[in-house]
Amino acid sequence: AVKLNGRAAGPDVWQVDGFRLVLIQTPPYRRNISFVRIFSHRALARRWTARVAAEETPDAVIASSPPLGLCAAARDYCAAHRIPFVVDVMDAWPETFQRVVPKFVLAPLARTARANYCAARGISVVAARYLDLVRTYGATAPARLFYHGIACTDGSDVPPPRPRGERLTLVYAGNMSASYDLATLITAVKETPDLVLELAGTGPDETALRALAANSPRIHFHGYLAETPLRALLARADAGVVPMFGASCVGVPYKLADYAAAGLPILNSLEGETAQLIAEYQAGETYTAGSVASFIAAVARLRTLDPVPLQAGARRLATRFDA
Repeated sequence: AVKLNGRAAGPDVWQVDGFRLVLIQTPPYRRNISFVRIFSHRALARRWTARVAAEETPDAVIASSPPLGLCAAARDYCAAHRIPFVVDVMDAWPETFQRVVPKFVLAPLARTARANYCAARGISVVAARYLDLVRTYGATAPARLFYHGIACTDGSDVPPPRPRGERLTLVYAGNMSASYDLATLITAVKETPDLVLELAGTGPDETALRALAANSPRIHFHGYLAETPLRALLARADAGVVPMFGASCVGVPYKLADYAAAGLPILNSLEGETAQLIAEYQAGETYTAGSVASFIAAVARLRTLDPVPLQAGARRLATRFDA
């Protein structure tokens, strides 16, 4: 079910904040890397093409990438109607799959990405590394960085730092799949008696992760949470964790912004832009993905730091993502 802050104007059409939002029904998929997902994306592209053909021709189209197929459908539509085509790069495809899929298998996706980027009249990206990525494909259109936008508050809803001496409560909010090094996180928490881990979200690896946690009384799985209970969970935590492999090709994840907006110091394993932002704002510590010892050492460093400036640094970092 989809609940929106607006009013229904039809079975799949909503009026929201002055915009007309059309929902396109698409077959579901369970795993990020699967043939079912490919079929789902193809169905989305076909159905979008059919739906937009019945609409008045727009002044321009901004297409998210991924999915590459939908972006390609928008590219063809814009070429046929001679209107500007803008690509919004949300993730690096097919690069993000190269760690688990042979490169030659991804060649068709790479050709689609190249065609999309090179046909664009303009390009927006959510991480600086994607500016370089689109240029390697030969894109020449103007490109600009826009970080993920979140709703920032004045900070009055952020709880004060927890006093020293208590157990350190860590929170992870996000997907449970191959891109996330949650096994290292869970193993480290099991080995460290004064750590508590709260996990919000689900994904294809959840069953294996629950087995790894082995019903530890200090590791709690909450499943999907709506905004209010998620905010409450973040408010009870001492730090947020970004446990991602560098090979995931993610530049700056949403969870970094969400943790920062909640005033949470951050334990991070992403190198590059995310690590640089955390260091610039003195908002947490970075460790090596896949290393339990490195994670435990980062937690130890975090404990030696005054939580008040850490929280202030996180709040300053959040302003970089203020929608």
